[in-house]
Amino acid sequence: MERIREDLMKFHVAVVLFLFAHPLFAQTQHNSQSPVLQKEDQRSTPSTSAPAVEQSKIDPAKEADIRRLLDLAGTTSLMTQLMQGMEKDLKPMMARALPAGDYRDKLVDLFFLKFHSKLELPHLLDMAVPVYDKYYSHEEIKGLIQFYGTPLGQKMVSVMPKMSVELQNAGRQWGEGIGRDSMREVLSEHPDLGKALSDATKSAQSN
Repeated sequence: MERIREDLMKFHVAVVLFLFAHPLFAQTQHNSQSPVLQKEDQRSTPSTSAPAVEQSKIDPAKEADIRRLLDLAGTTSLMTQLMQGMEKDLKPMMARALPAGDYRDKLVDLFFLKFHSKLELPHLLDMAVPVYDKYYSHEEIKGLIQFYGTPLGQKMVSVMPKMSVELQNAGRQWGEGIGRDSMREVLSEHPDLGKALSDATKSAQSN
């Protein structure tokens, strides 16, 4: 049971890190915690959907350009590809977190079907609009549109998904290596903790 809880916790952490590590998710999450939105949340009924984002007082022309920028930057496509890549890691992790049985594969598949049905990427773009409005002037938005309209800008869009996957894999391997080295050093420097860990592992396996 302890192993199951640990794997399930890893799965939850992976989902959270995926959703909030990406700049677009991180920006919208930060915006959702602003005082204005916190007051709005207090007046509204809690929902399981994504946080509400204030959409008022945005110049229509600027909003149109922001949406054009998001489209040129391939935001929806990028997020879809990143999610598909992450899902390959999450599926086996989730399966390991569940007790073995014929039901497991079906449960995992149904979970991701439900997850996809709730994850509305157009709504994510709606959430991004006021964030871009907050941090970029209209002229800056136009400048970004101009950049993404160039061959270099489009190359950046085309290679970004592959770069993100490679950086994610490199970061994971680097972190795992540091983790292993750190644990080995701590256990070497503190043999009493090493013995306690060994005893606890044997006890858990016997239960």
